[in-house]
Amino acid sequence: MPKDWDAHYLNQPPLSQPAFVVAAYAHDLPAGLVLDLAGGTGRNAFFLAGRGHPVILLEKSRIALEFVRSEANRRGLDVWALETDLESPQPHLPPGPFAGVINSYFLHRPLLAHFRERLLPGGLVFLEGFTTQEAARRGSQAAHYWQPGELLRPPPGLRLRAWAEGWMEEHHRTWAVWEKPA
Repeated sequence: MPKDWDAHYLNQPPLSQPAFVVAAYAHDLPAGLVLDLAGGTGRNAFFLAGRGHPVILLEKSRIALEFVRSEANRRGLDVWALETDLESPQPHLPPGPFAGVINSYFLHRPLLAHFRERLLPGGLVFLEGFTTQEAARRGSQAAHYWQPGELLRPPPGLRLRAWAEGWMEEHHRTWAVWEKPA
């Protein structure tokens, strides 16, 4: 995982397609505000905002934030991009309530315990990322990768709605939808 996120976003074109789980389950989101954690250049935020969900995107990279703000303005979409370090000891998360939380290709396990309290009843958490099997294939440290089956066990107060794990587009990935009961 790149440490210098500004350099990372300067050296790659923005992704245009949303994460698989976001595209596949967006129609199940209740109406309302969505929180996109470590949202990068906004691929998930723009997808959801285009479907009527206002989005608060949190991101560390100022380069990514500038892109998101400019693109949201150009497209006339309700996406608010805020700078925050989600891996800090006391990360600032907006209180919500949110119809959904997006956690796509970012992993900081202490944040998982805060999702339930920020969701509306019936709200959804969309999670997607690489697994430790992918980390081994890449020769990467496994700390920022999901363990096998880890997404099958949501934090207390949330329940599993959908899950898969395996090879997708030549990478070993996992995804899940967690739900706060209504």
